[in-house]
Amino acid sequence: MTGPGETVELDLSAPLIVGFGITGQAVAMALMARGHRPIVTEDRPTDRHRTAAAELSLELVEEPDRQRLTDLVDRATVLLPSPGVPDHHPVFALGAARGLAMASEFDLAQTWDDRPVVAITGTNGKTTVTMMVADALNRSGRAAEAVGNTDVPFVTSIDNPDTEVFVVEASSFRLAHSAKFRPEVAAWLNFAPDHLDAHASLQAYEDAKASIWDNVEPGGTIVANADDPVVVARLPRSTPTMSSPGPTIQRFSITGKAEWWIDGSGPEARLAGPDGPFLDASELTRSQPHDLSNALAVAAIAAAAGAEMSGIEATLRTFSGLAHRLEFLGRWQDVGWYNDSKATVPHATVAAVGGFESVVLIAGGKSKGLSFEPLRATVPPVRSVVAIGDSAAEIEQVFSGSVPVVRAGSMREAVRLARSIAEAGDAVLLSPACASFDWYPNYVQRGIDFSELVRSEVATT
Repeated sequence: MTGPGETVELDLSAPLIVGFGITGQAVAMALMARGHRPIVTEDRPTDRHRTAAAELSLELVEEPDRQRLTDLVDRATVLLPSPGVPDHHPVFALGAARGLAMASEFDLAQTWDDRPVVAITGTNGKTTVTMMVADALNRSGRAAEAVGNTDVPFVTSIDNPDTEVFVVEASSFRLAHSAKFRPEVAAWLNFAPDHLDAHASLQAYEDAKASIWDNVEPGGTIVANADDPVVVARLPRSTPTMSSPGPTIQRFSITGKAEWWIDGSGPEARLAGPDGPFLDASELTRSQPHDLSNALAVAAIAAAAGAEMSGIEATLRTFSGLAHRLEFLGRWQDVGWYNDSKATVPHATVAAVGGFESVVLIAGGKSKGLSFEPLRATVPPVRSVVAIGDSAAEIEQVFSGSVPVVRAGSMREAVRLARSIAEAGDAVLLSPACASFDWYPNYVQRGIDFSELVRSEVATT
């Protein structure tokens, strides 16, 4: 087993890529650019997959049965599963039986590039924090790029010679498939049940998240949410020594004292770090509890990665959020409308609702197999619910007897029902607690449709 600072030797003479989506294609291109010819499979092939394979002059093995997959594993020298390939996929058992090495795009990127890496994981907020950390570093004069579980795969980003530091959004899928991911700064923001349709168990999902700390570079930094008991319980227990310095641990908390914390309360609250308070909480563009937690995480991570406090403060003062993440669409007839389509698990919806005083909640979609029971805790501030999608009946059952629930058969109907229900002072919040795959190809399209409908059905009336 490798330790911090060591590298993994990968035999790339016959790499097997399972899944030919955005990351699989990026991995294939990176391999071929370096003289390696991969074997490529796709269980759900489309014309887009076929076109991409043809452009690379690669054979795309479509929907391989077990025997075909066995033959491919026997030929391979390393298994490169794409993010989202579920743990129950037969390729993992076949690879393990043969002793086939497994690696991720993270491993490939660090095989070919040794520039500093900042890694961020968590069930919620990791995209926002990743973007903000990259922004703070750039404002501080360090050329940073946000990569990984973003629009830019890590393995693609290393082709840019101008980047000084990579800020990697590290999904559980990529972490679980990594042989040896070596960040210099590694942060775990929070933990809640998710992706149980892909991970073998909740424990497997937790283990994948925790692995972000397994190989932090000596002298590096671990950043942890001190308010999350799962995160705290997985902090490394080893004691650094003179011969083995180990990483520094930096905690952040909005409920108590930590290296990064909230000093004071109400209008007097200030963000504080190891050197004391540095920014009034009122100066943040958004200040709900999860916004404060994210802000502290950004400060802790960016400071550990070499950002100046002036750059961190500038980011925290100006960053207004990402699309589909509690995105404020507008206020009409004293009712605010918010697009939180990215909330695809109940935990995310609970966090979103907590920042409002009175909510008409639009929730539902394609269930990920998670319990909706946590949504009961949103009453109040939720005072009425519009249930949508495949899980509408389950959403209705959770809220039954506590608040009125109506069902909508389309997003247009959901917007119209919410408009008729909402009263002055309410927030109408699309925060589905579910995936989008019943009505939409992804949460982005769901959020776009909702936003456009709000503007056409509400803003014009």
